[in-house]
Amino acid sequence: MKLVIVESPTKAKTISKFLGKGYSVKSSFGHVRDLPKGDMGIDTEHDFLPHYVVPRTARKNLTDLRKTAAKADTIIFATDEDREGEAISWHLLEVFKKEIKEGIEGKTLQRIAFHEITKEAIAEALKNPREIDLHMVNAQQARRILDRLVGYNLSPLLWAKITKGLSAGRVQSVALRFIVEREREIQAFKAEEYWTIEGIFENKEKASFEAKLVKIGEESLEKFSITAEADAKKIIDALVSASFNVNAVTKKISHRSPPAPYTTSTLQQDANRKLGFSAKQTMMLAQQLYEGVVVPDEGQVGLITYMRTDAVNLSEQFLKESRTMIEGSFGASHVPEEPRHYKAKSRLAQEAHEAIRPSSANRHPASIKENLEPNQYKLYDLIWRRAVASQMKDAELETNSADILGAEKYMFRASGTRVTFDGFLALYPDGERPTEIPALAEGEAVTAQEILPKQHFTEPPARYSDASLVKIMEENGIGRPSTYAPTIGTIIERNYVERIEGRRLKPTEIAFVVNDLLVENFPIIVDYQFTAKMEEGLDEIAEGNKEWVPVIREFYEPFKKNLDEKAELLQKTEIATDEKCDLCGKPMVIKMGRFGKFFGCTGYPECKGIKRMGKTGEVLPEEKTDEKCPTCGAPMKVKYGRFGAFLSCSTYPACKTIKPMLKLIGLKCPTCTIGDVAERRTKRGKHFWGCSRYPDCDYTSWTNPLLPPKEGSLTVPESQV
Repeated sequence: MKLVIVESPTKAKTISKFLGKGYSVKSSFGHVRDLPKGDMGIDTEHDFLPHYVVPRTARKNLTDLRKTAAKADTIIFATDEDREGEAISWHLLEVFKKEIKEGIEGKTLQRIAFHEITKEAIAEALKNPREIDLHMVNAQQARRILDRLVGYNLSPLLWAKITKGLSAGRVQSVALRFIVEREREIQAFKAEEYWTIEGIFENKEKASFEAKLVKIGEESLEKFSITAEADAKKIIDALVSASFNVNAVTKKISHRSPPAPYTTSTLQQDANRKLGFSAKQTMMLAQQLYEGVVVPDEGQVGLITYMRTDAVNLSEQFLKESRTMIEGSFGASHVPEEPRHYKAKSRLAQEAHEAIRPSSANRHPASIKENLEPNQYKLYDLIWRRAVASQMKDAELETNSADILGAEKYMFRASGTRVTFDGFLALYPDGERPTEIPALAEGEAVTAQEILPKQHFTEPPARYSDASLVKIMEENGIGRPSTYAPTIGTIIERNYVERIEGRRLKPTEIAFVVNDLLVENFPIIVDYQFTAKMEEGLDEIAEGNKEWVPVIREFYEPFKKNLDEKAELLQKTEIATDEKCDLCGKPMVIKMGRFGKFFGCTGYPECKGIKRMGKTGEVLPEEKTDEKCPTCGAPMKVKYGRFGAFLSCSTYPACKTIKPMLKLIGLKCPTCTIGDVAERRTKRGKHFWGCSRYPDCDYTSWTNPLLPPKEGSLTVPESQV
């Protein structure tokens, strides 16, 4: 019997469809060993030796894997072909070596890898097994150890000097710095006024077109050439009775090439811009498409290639398929003479890997739409179009421009573009709307229908979205394909960043405090170039060009020395005030919590008196209610926690009774018909709907009873995905 081990049960289910009798396909459910949660788990005195443990959640499944492995003649490790996948295979092998009583001597051990989960790809991988790549394993271990050394050393310092519950990370803190610095640019921004002169003209055939003033005499107008309304009106007055004629006409033919197929970074960017998906949501959907979906006439099959990649290569088979498909759908005119080959921008991109592409060019999105969830379909359609379009001919565009001269010195310019050959745009439109101008001849008289001054103000730089943050991280070499989405998820989960306006990432108050402390005292940790250099060092370990222990030692020794010094020198972030504690009368200080500033008693921890602080630093009064504590009968008051407002006994800490503040939705409980249905949250922040009479009535629903099931479901919070 041959045992094949993959990471996920979905992937195991898909692969088992392709293998005949004699194979048993099992899932490891991700990592089977990791560093311990409550302890550093790294021996810094002995070459940073990691102490791995089996997480409690993995023990039962690992026992089953050991039993199956003991009976198998051949053990095939088929985890993902990246560093995490390689490390999972290695950890499994290490566990089997130690814990299979019969041992693994005499068993055939194989490592296979594939970029797509199809019958052909699995068969080819089984024909070409290899050994576990220890260089990749070491690179993964080095990253894990580095991140643990930074997190487990810096986070306690943040707890001691700012507040509990904070965290710092080698990549997350750099990402946070990008967001904080952008917010400070926005705060410091001062809008500047400028004006443009724009006209609507008409030719002799009564066809109208728009043009913009670009030149006065010999002076070309720049953005801030006209900064006052009075200056703009002077120009308008000079053109009131002016005649206009076409001074020059130019025509230019240009070509637009299709973009390269998706990498992890570009997929996350496009899915965010075009579909509104977060980076984490994009990767979750891509994982589902990769691991397998049931499609007509094929059964369970992986729809796309592996989604964590920085390569832009495409297989020869896909190139042939796509060229044949393009010719059949659009004609030979849309197929270039030779297949297109793209080169990755990153020097250290994994060229042996492939870009993200459909596993078959012939599997049109429309043919499987009914088999996919709506968001799965949207993402698959995006990937399919981008990959196939990358093998189509350039689009050809004709740009026409005309200079319109008025009053012998005021030059307006009109321009328009039309597509003369759509090429790849036939499949992958770029969203730009072509604007055409009517045919104009040099010397032709035109009439000004309207000439208006338009006031403008400069705008502050936009806050980062998932797309723009991933882009700048990639441009600066911060993180790698597998880390972009988890990094964004972490800074949101830690309450450093909140989403506003749908997609924009705005830092919270605590983010500024944490970032400033790190920038001032641990500049290396949040230095863009240093972090990028560390990433390159990890890449070189994976390539076998560097040993992992010296790379970590070079970083850790100066880092630890600086950390110890700062632990002694830094003072806790507190500001003295004249406010007195209502519980004990002692002075209160302004403290920083995970959710912002508040007034705290200097008698803490003996006295736990606190007061809420408003945006301008004022004390916010307690919000009293008419509700009585069910335990002691004292009045209940409103308090605020991680998930918003809740009711707490006013005698706290003598009585610690709390109750949720119910948000009623105007519907009677369908179970007891007495209580009202209210929107509530679990302790981990997940929405559900329950009866207001709980626990007397235990009615619960995970979808909004007022809406159809698919519309009523609330998305799981980022921290729960």
